[in-house]
Amino acid sequence: MWITLFQTRPSRFTAMNVPMRSVPGKLAALLVVALLFSGGCGSGNDGHPSATPDAESPAETRQEVADAPSQVFWSRLHEHCGEAFEGRLVTAAPGFDLLDGSERLIVHFRSCSDFETRLPFHIEEGPDAWDRSRTWVFFNHGADGLELRHDHRHQDGSEEENTWYGGDAIEGGTYWQRFVYPPRTEEMGVFMGWRVEIHPHERFTYGTMRDDEWTFRVDFDLSQAVEPPPPPWGF
Repeated sequence: MWITLFQTRPSRFTAMNVPMRSVPGKLAALLVVALLFSGGCGSGNDGHPSATPDAESPAETRQEVADAPSQVFWSRLHEHCGEAFEGRLVTAAPGFDLLDGSERLIVHFRSCSDFETRLPFHIEEGPDAWDRSRTWVFFNHGADGLELRHDHRHQDGSEEENTWYGGDAIEGGTYWQRFVYPPRTEEMGVFMGWRVEIHPHERFTYGTMRDDEWTFRVDFDLSQAVEPPPPPWGF
């Protein structure tokens, strides 16, 4: 009669046959019991999946992205899609001559998609005369956050020389996002860019910042919509 013993190796077992008669009686009995016992005890896994937690499912990942502050901010922008609101100049640094504070200002939440949101900024220049050259364009990159660009057009619809400048959001919450302008930030050695805030049905704010100070700021009253203006130039 033969029995099979196992010699251990770092990553496997090696079997060798030993004649039963060469094993003392008591030892043989113990070996048989041990072999029977080991047959009922596996490595602990027995072919079942390990207890290590699985990686997040795609659905969980999508939910995390949807719950991110930037995505909540994005959804708040969309709450007013299709509506227009009047605003006013709040802050303008010395030498900033785009506005003098007497103009009518209108922001129009004109178009909203999952990827792009366009807000034309209309400035009254006189009776029945409006500057419709500027549109604030927000892009949604999902887990990579938001981006702000500026679309500037001539009255004939052609692009101005200084257009499509902007940058990515580098910080923010559910009610505000701060977008960096890399060329000016590198040049000045402090944050240079834009801050945008939205409190649905209360206030929308757009402005430029140097470090933590506003250099330009306009606020719009979201509690009362006005008649939407004509399309911006080029659209």
